[in-house]
Amino acid sequence: MTDTELHARITQAADLLRGRKVALLTGAGISTDSGIPAYRGEGARTRADPMTIQRYLGDEAARRRYWVGGHLGWRAFAQAQPNAGHIALAELESGGVVSGIITQNVDGLHLRAGSSHVIEVHGTMRRVTCLHCGQVFDRRDIAVQIEESNPWIAVPENVLLAPDGDVLPETTEGFVVPVCTVCGGMLKPDVVFFGEFVPQDRFKAAESLLRASSAMIVAGSSLVVNSGVRLVERARRRGIPLVIVNHEPTRADSWADITLAAGTSVVLPAIQELLL
Repeated sequence: MTDTELHARITQAADLLRGRKVALLTGAGISTDSGIPAYRGEGARTRADPMTIQRYLGDEAARRRYWVGGHLGWRAFAQAQPNAGHIALAELESGGVVSGIITQNVDGLHLRAGSSHVIEVHGTMRRVTCLHCGQVFDRRDIAVQIEESNPWIAVPENVLLAPDGDVLPETTEGFVVPVCTVCGGMLKPDVVFFGEFVPQDRFKAAESLLRASSAMIVAGSSLVVNSGVRLVERARRRGIPLVIVNHEPTRADSWADITLAAGTSVVLPAIQELLL
């Protein structure tokens, strides 16, 4: 697609969305320009052996590996900054165009960009929960516990990140896994692992946001995850305009009014300029 063709399609999308309340569904592709790689598409790092909830709960060695890699990755992950796509959506929300954002990401970049109505359907890296007593911790406090219990651990200058903030550590030998400081129970980051379901309250909140909207944009998601497809299906059933912005084809391209095979950091600021 040439620049002229892309500009024409962006203009068509803006015309379609003008005067409507727009719900956003975002995926890993919106954060790639912040240095967080996507799971899928060109340049993505394949996760051959992702952590499942079953392994996390039942395998102490796997859990230890997760916490070593998760800590090293989180330190670098937390340094990522919102990019032009995140900022454009925050501006569109403050301008009354965007009704809210449903994100599959756990990076918190929408909130840091200034968006206020954000539903993190897959959870967030900011919190850690005790699976025994339910106590919730700030991830920064757990990081302090990890580094106090494992003074040898160091943060590499160049960490190969996964979309969930994980890295593959060189070793887990001797690592002391953090525990709940209230009851000593098992801790788990407040993110949806492979094999887990999206909590019902989060999905219902996403459905409610969508019902209150009269158009939908999918930005940076290939819609491989079923929760995303289910939401787009609800928009399709209502017959509201659907715009998809993603470099790669998605499972819902045939449902879309307009598809834009381009970067979210390019398209979303251009839509913002046309609508505000």
